[in-house]
Amino acid sequence: MGELLIQQEKYLESGIHIGTKIKTFDMMSFIYKARQDKLYVLDLRKVDERIRYAAKFISHYNPKDVLIIGSRIYAHNPASKFAEIIGCSVLKGRFIPGILTNPAREDFQEPKLILVSDPKVERQAIREAASNGIPIIALCDTDNTTKFIDYIVPCNNKGKKSLALIFYLMAREIMKAQGRVSADSEFKYTSEDFESKEEATEEKESN
Repeated sequence: MGELLIQQEKYLESGIHIGTKIKTFDMMSFIYKARQDKLYVLDLRKVDERIRYAAKFISHYNPKDVLIIGSRIYAHNPASKFAEIIGCSVLKGRFIPGILTNPAREDFQEPKLILVSDPKVERQAIREAASNGIPIIALCDTDNTTKFIDYIVPCNNKGKKSLALIFYLMAREIMKAQGRVSADSEFKYTSEDFESKEEATEEKESN
């Protein structure tokens, strides 16, 4: 399969490629096949390639200018760990309207790049970023639409292990691209360090 960022078995174990039973037109080019149980499967090579390029893109920004948005419970810890390592900001839980557009708010932010963990539940953040011309990277499952999104990272954006692996790989690759570590072996974290510590059940789809 060519050289991947991590062993193929690790990808498969995390379920990073397992989508939903819905496919949107926007995500068709990233889908490899449909399983017998009707779940769509993402092309693992494209997942890997997109994680790699997203990390490279983020690495060109000052971490202080990058904002990660993780609304879903299973995105909280991976996004927070990523932000801690990279040195960027993170917003967990429900995105409050006006954070990117209302300077009168105490929590107003002016990032130069945002990364959202699920466009379906982070539509407001995407709209506000787009209105300000802020580039948007998004983790997109087979059921996502991608309006206003500048760069798509196809993946299972709902699974605990999948989200942990994505943020782990992006953090590692950014650190390498910025020269903060010189090899994978110098990155002193594992994907398990990024896994959600929340015991709560993942919330239902909002829509």
